[in-house]
Amino acid sequence: MTNQINWFLVLQLGMALFWILTYILIIMRGFRDKAYGMPMVAICANISWEFIFAFIYPINDIQQKITMIWFALDSVILMQYLIYGRKEFKKYLSKHLFYLSFFITLGISFYIILMITHEINDFEGKYVAFSQNLMMSGLFISLLFWRGNLEGQSLAIAIFKMLGTLCISIGLYIYFQTSLITIISVAILIYDWIYIGLVYKLNRKKSLLH
Repeated sequence: MTNQINWFLVLQLGMALFWILTYILIIMRGFRDKAYGMPMVAICANISWEFIFAFIYPINDIQQKITMIWFALDSVILMQYLIYGRKEFKKYLSKHLFYLSFFITLGISFYIILMITHEINDFEGKYVAFSQNLMMSGLFISLLFWRGNLEGQSLAIAIFKMLGTLCISIGLYIYFQTSLITIISVAILIYDWIYIGLVYKLNRKKSLLH
């Protein structure tokens, strides 16, 4: 039993490390390109989950510390969206509507995650976390198609995102064996590979042009 707990801890820390690296690279790339690196709905869902499970329903001491680090990093990513996102949507949204749409989405995301947590008694937040991770994978692909370039994105971001999710997916599959999370994990892996392939293709195209 001790070995199992230690291996799960290794996978948990691997997840934490790769996601922290993902967020740091998104922040660095965002400041470099002056562009937000995470889709708006993903930002709202992420930071809502992190606030709830860091400050309202902390899972355990280790995960709480990890989640608080994620929350701090996502706060910077949120700030980048509010600073750089305005220019990207100014053709479609007025300044007031841009900010209003963000804060409405943030409020709705927070309330929905909180209600799901209570409705399905998921006070470890794993079902919501994997569901919004799947949503995020699809949104990152959509962001590439929307922009048609690698602003705010990189191959390292795509790879670290996949590795972070893969670590905890393996841990939950081995030690908890939840069928729903297994299915969602496989779907995330498929979308993440598609995302990596698209980023690689755009990166290669950019290199050939130069």
